[in-house]
Amino acid sequence: METKLAKHKHEPEGFLRSLGTQVRRLREGAGQSIRDLARLAEISPRFLSELEAGRGNISVARLAGIAAALKQPLQALIPVSAENGSLRARVWGLIEACTPEDLEELSEWLSARQQKQFAKSIALVGVRGAGKSTIGEKVAARLAIPFIELDALIEREAGMSLVEIFTLHGEAYYRRLERDAVERLLTGSSPVVLATGGSVVTHPETWGMLRRQCHTVWLKARAKDHWNRVVAQGDLRPMGNNPSARDDLKELLRAREPLYSQAELIADTSKYSIDEVVEMIAGSWGQSVVSSR
Repeated sequence: METKLAKHKHEPEGFLRSLGTQVRRLREGAGQSIRDLARLAEISPRFLSELEAGRGNISVARLAGIAAALKQPLQALIPVSAENGSLRARVWGLIEACTPEDLEELSEWLSARQQKQFAKSIALVGVRGAGKSTIGEKVAARLAIPFIELDALIEREAGMSLVEIFTLHGEAYYRRLERDAVERLLTGSSPVVLATGGSVVTHPETWGMLRRQCHTVWLKARAKDHWNRVVAQGDLRPMGNNPSARDDLKELLRAREPLYSQAELIADTSKYSIDEVVEMIAGSWGQSVVSSR
């Protein structure tokens, strides 16, 4: 009896150590500092440090706050004991080790197995001036689903502008934020219309994720239309002091065309009106939902 009681006495300590390790792993994976996560979860940095060290006994409500700040389901923070030999525990352990590609395949298999289908999000791609924001908002209103601009989301989550992100941390850091933001968005059960950054197609991992999980649409336009639209919005950055800026834009479009062409739908915004493109996207999205059943 004394041996069993002594063992039970130490079990909470092992759980708290495992819990702290799991929280730290998810925090670091999200690229957040202890201070950042503590602020979002509305707890003190000292308490979070104690928790990650395995010395903080936390309430369920506070743990739920940390999960929300990490944009993770609560169960993702709960460690599964190595002694737990149940089938559910074994499956959860396998899921924890899955890559995003593994999870996508698993989701598709389970959906087919359970005969459940989820409407895909719509991802709009294209160079600046293609009309992603204008058309995206109209498509979202037409389908009664949210509209999200990826770069604006990244800025809010990072707490700084894109210029500051690139200046202070570099492109690799931005790409990680971009990938993580897309992954979190696509794990949601509700579809959205997502306006991506023009260069998202040059990052194979993120572009692959979008192509596999979204109804992708390339808003195509002639180089002069891209140029004129951006300038009409009052943005003179395309010209700068670069006399070959127009030629650079044409070259950029040529270089990215093979990647943009991988989208499921190509909508020429130089040829069709905004309303025509909106109906085109809404119709093709509806067909993609039906064909997936």
